[in-house]
Amino acid sequence: MPVVANGIPEILALAGRDLGRSSWREVTQELIDAYAEVSGDHQWIHTDPARAADGPFGRTIAHGYMTLSWGIPMVAELLQVTGVGMALNYGVNKVRFPAPVPVGSRVRLHAVIAAVEEVGRGGVQVTRNFTFEIEGSAKPACVAESLTRYYP
Repeated sequence: MPVVANGIPEILALAGRDLGRSSWREVTQELIDAYAEVSGDHQWIHTDPARAADGPFGRTIAHGYMTLSWGIPMVAELLQVTGVGMALNYGVNKVRFPAPVPVGSRVRLHAVIAAVEEVGRGGVQVTRNFTFEIEGSAKPACVAESLTRYYP
């Protein structure tokens, strides 16, 4: 069940809130290939299973930015914001990819509201700490600060 924030005052009250974890999402070769097509990143470590089998990870791995892009749908499972006129993805800070995400693995998002600050035109900026966990791995796939601005 997602946390629901209705309007700017309730968003402001979210500072420090742990939103929990999303559901698991499986990393398939079809998703990796589709991301490669859209992004133009066709590096063999992602798209050539035969060559990757002899590579450093023993199989293909997901693009780091593919994993990061899952933050939007995954955080939507955890947080629902209503009563605002507009939401904008403002940016991402401190992105790191500590561990590869092998094809066939599963990833989920752990999200924490690190800060909420007022910005111009009556809006707020929400800084969320994203940790993309790989099932069975001690190291995360990706850690990042995601910035979203909400306006009335």
